[in-house]
Amino acid sequence: MTRVLIAPDKFKGSMTAAQVGAAVAAGIRQVLPHASVTVVPVADGGDGTVAAALAAGFEAVPVVATGPTGEPVDTAYARRDDLAVVELADVSGLLRLPGGEFAPMSATSRGTGEVIAAAVDAGCRWVVLGIGGSAGTDGGAGLVRALGARLLDADGLEIGDGGAALAELATIDLTALRRRLAEVEITVACDVDNPLTGPRGAATVYGPQKGADAAQVSILDTALTHWADTVAATTGADRRDTAGAGAAGGVGFAALAILDATLVPGIELILNLADFANHLSNTDLVITGEGTLDEQTLHGKAPAGVATAAQAAAIPVIAVCGQNTLAQPRLHAAGFTAAYSLSSIEPDITRCFTEGKTLLKHLGTHIATHHLPQTAIPPPPPPNHQTP
Repeated sequence: MTRVLIAPDKFKGSMTAAQVGAAVAAGIRQVLPHASVTVVPVADGGDGTVAAALAAGFEAVPVVATGPTGEPVDTAYARRDDLAVVELADVSGLLRLPGGEFAPMSATSRGTGEVIAAAVDAGCRWVVLGIGGSAGTDGGAGLVRALGARLLDADGLEIGDGGAALAELATIDLTALRRRLAEVEITVACDVDNPLTGPRGAATVYGPQKGADAAQVSILDTALTHWADTVAATTGADRRDTAGAGAAGGVGFAALAILDATLVPGIELILNLADFANHLSNTDLVITGEGTLDEQTLHGKAPAGVATAAQAAAIPVIAVCGQNTLAQPRLHAAGFTAAYSLSSIEPDITRCFTEGKTLLKHLGTHIATHHLPQTAIPPPPPPNHQTP
């Protein structure tokens, strides 16, 4: 029997990973109805991380937490035994900004810390934190405060939320945080290597994407530098230049410097949680994808991670996407046999968004016809054959 494993990431703004997989699977089954097709949604640490964990058999645990601008949001973490998977994007992310209005100076990661606290207080002793898609640049200050840290100004009062408020920081008290996390291991799914500050830092590189103008970027970078100085004086170690410290507006820094977390490439972590190696067993073809295949895809994004794992198992990999900017030699070098885009069969981008499922089903039929053996349909039974 022909066996196909579909392991896509989301098509951002259009379809979830599960919807992408279901559409491609429907196309394959239309051509090869007796093929074995398995869908394993994946993510790289950004939005979709909890959904990928739930698809892997985790249980959803609802939580009400503080959104990036202070409003309560309904979110959840995924739990299996004493392991919790928390997704920053779903509580402190850009998608949680009311009306989509940016708040570059005041947006907070506090809600993400509240979700971690809820998981820890419920008995979880290993927390996997996906940190893509942050709405703020607060250096992770809000997150650690929700876990018990006290960030005080020169008068001994708590500073405000957001990155700009870090300029007022005088002292840090980590007593309660360290007590709460004494027996907790935290692993961060991270796919960027930026430091916290400077020309490649959180404010300079990612601040404009969160609404910060040039003057605000400068203010935020100065505030993050002060934050790093104060954390180093408190902990005795300076982690501002560690790869990944600048991730998610500096949440990576707080995780490294204050939570003693380990940073791991997001897709590797998700593939391990999904027991992906086991799914590859006896598989004839792997299909992966995301909204846009480009150079960024090849640097830690989900499709590249899936391709690497499949290539190691000597299984061909095909990518589906909304649009593709990678030339064929570049795709082959990254382990992809081929890539098919919605824009190649429908030039109207609006229709690619609104009719994505239908178009992906069409790509599924094409892949089944051109990349799978046509022997998955069993021959007709012999005369007088009886089906039990």
